[in-house]
Amino acid sequence: MEIIRVKNAEEGGKKAFEIIKDGMANGAKVLGLATGSTPITLYKEMTSSDIDFSDMTSVNLDEYVGLGGSDEQSYRHFMNVQLFDKKPFKATYVPNGKAEDLVAACKEYDKTIDENPIDIQILGIGQNGHIGFNEPGAPLDGTTSVVDLTESTINANKRFFDKVEDVPTKAVSMGIGSILKGKKIVLMAYGENKADAIKGMVDGPVTTEMPASALQNHDNVVVIIDEEAASKL
Repeated sequence: MEIIRVKNAEEGGKKAFEIIKDGMANGAKVLGLATGSTPITLYKEMTSSDIDFSDMTSVNLDEYVGLGGSDEQSYRHFMNVQLFDKKPFKATYVPNGKAEDLVAACKEYDKTIDENPIDIQILGIGQNGHIGFNEPGAPLDGTTSVVDLTESTINANKRFFDKVEDVPTKAVSMGIGSILKGKKIVLMAYGENKADAIKGMVDGPVTTEMPASALQNHDNVVVIIDEEAASKL
């Protein structure tokens, strides 16, 4: 696990973008992408660059259950605004949170992952150590599934909604096993509120209570963190 320390999220976004550029120069064709505030500086670097992504495919980690792509709070909308509308990709995949049969949709998404092996997987990390929406207790070999969001995750995400009651309580998420299929994983974290999770991920035991600790079992992980997130290492 390679750890890169940066001054702030802006510098972290530049470092992550360098990894993507190097990967593309060496044949990477599929990016696994994340949502939330953490990767925004990366997406700014991507959209302000002169790099052409029209031959690239993206596969996103997750989507809220009950929200369609036209909903402004959906992760499909987030990705369109932050990246896809500005830098078109050949194909973009986001889980279908409005599928009538969510179990079937999860199986279909696993098929999409298998058909588009991810070269570089971008991750953030939750304060409780979740990656994607794999909350504590999630199986470390899990595939795409419908997950119940914990109270801490709902509270962390309420800043994006008018009120906490509007925050969905379920999501469709790539499983930890699905995430670990990525050939290279780049996890970013900024701020003191992520320090405990980073400590558990890097130095703690591999346990379902700290989902991100599963990354210790992957042989190509880069962790980009600022000094506050690294403060307990």
